[in-house]
Amino acid sequence: MQQSPPPDSMDKEKFRRLVVNRWKVSLTLTAIMMLAYFGFILILAYAPHLLSMKIGEHMTLGIPVGIFVIVLAFILTGIYVFWSNSYYDKAVEEVLKSMRRK
Repeated sequence: MQQSPPPDSMDKEKFRRLVVNRWKVSLTLTAIMMLAYFGFILILAYAPHLLSMKIGEHMTLGIPVGIFVIVLAFILTGIYVFWSNSYYDKAVEEVLKSMRRK
């Protein structure tokens, strides 16, 4: 017969999973933003001819790429807020409720 783990260890496991998930999401979104931003900066520093290519009569490629980096930051922030509101906050509330019962 298998014994169920004590409630205290279950709470610790829920909390540990919560922390691990938060770090995974945060680090993934951070890595995406860092790659985009530093990629843009490195191209600007070491291969400026790529971003100075004309597209249209009055615009270079650097303008839309720069706007993309800014828009990407808003999108990644929105993804984090959506994830936090739909998953993380509920999981935190569950852990807090289970801790209050003791």
